[in-house]
Amino acid sequence: MSVGTERLQRRMARGAAFLGSEVAIMAGAMSWVSERNLVSAMSNAGGFGVIACGAMSPELLDAEIAGTKALTERPFGVNLITMHPQLFELIAVCAKHRVGHVVLAGGLPPKGSLEAIKESGAKVVCFAPTLALAKKLIRSGVDALVIEGMEAGGHIGPVSTSVLAQEMLPDLAEQVPVFVAGGIGRGEAIAGYLDMGAAGVQLGTRFVCATECIAHPNFKKAFIRASARDATASVQIDPRLPVIPVRALKNAAGELFTAKQREVAQLLDEGALAMGEAQLQIEHYWAGALRRAVIDGDVEHGSVMAGQSVGMVTKEEPLADIIAALMAEAADALKARAA
Repeated sequence: MSVGTERLQRRMARGAAFLGSEVAIMAGAMSWVSERNLVSAMSNAGGFGVIACGAMSPELLDAEIAGTKALTERPFGVNLITMHPQLFELIAVCAKHRVGHVVLAGGLPPKGSLEAIKESGAKVVCFAPTLALAKKLIRSGVDALVIEGMEAGGHIGPVSTSVLAQEMLPDLAEQVPVFVAGGIGRGEAIAGYLDMGAAGVQLGTRFVCATECIAHPNFKKAFIRASARDATASVQIDPRLPVIPVRALKNAAGELFTAKQREVAQLLDEGALAMGEAQLQIEHYWAGALRRAVIDGDVEHGSVMAGQSVGMVTKEEPLADIIAALMAEAADALKARAA
């Protein structure tokens, strides 16, 4: 075993032990993309796959978990959105299947949700956009955190990955395993965050062009053609609609989203829509737009959500090869630092 490989294994040991995987690399949960095929392939390749529940009903999630279990015997997780109206039913489905890790995204977990997950014996992983929120989540009993920078695809926060890592890892890394996410496309970056105290990393964009991913060929071609600057964040046009920015490849869908916001804002003005319903309409827009691109292949009018690491996606290849390349790059970087 080379010096670099040995150092990499040592640095990933805590994260891998927590996940029950060979390497401490989580696959980001991407709606319509992170389903049974990609999730099982990720876990079978030694990483940690995560089902994106998104807007699924409990029945659909039940079938997806069962389908994933039929394709892998290795551990995988389920990502649940905290604002889902049937969150507790979804937690019950995870418990029924003895899912070992539940990842909560989209804001503070509602009262009783952490307890409901932990009651089943599952570990709880939460996203922490700020240091104050991270500390609050740790006090609440979460088992691990993901800190994700604005370079990521999909819904994003305002702070870059490198700044979040510098601010949060020194304070948090000894308390719970922390996984760094957002804009990671090569092993050298993984090595850097592990050196800073991360237990592991989470990547999404890098895995979209895996052979095992069911995304439409047009969706994958858009990724392969794109550069980092093509992955831009959506713009909020009305301060009353607190729209979380979404990072996606530039296309007509961005303009359509601006028009959708104007339409919803006008309905608010006219009193024809309540604020909660308005925000729900915005979320439903994204869910539909993403499906159009991922499943139907309409990459012009659908939402091609991608992180800024998209420029490092250059071909379609088996997921195991992507993991192997990332690990080799990380080991080489750590070997060079040891010299």
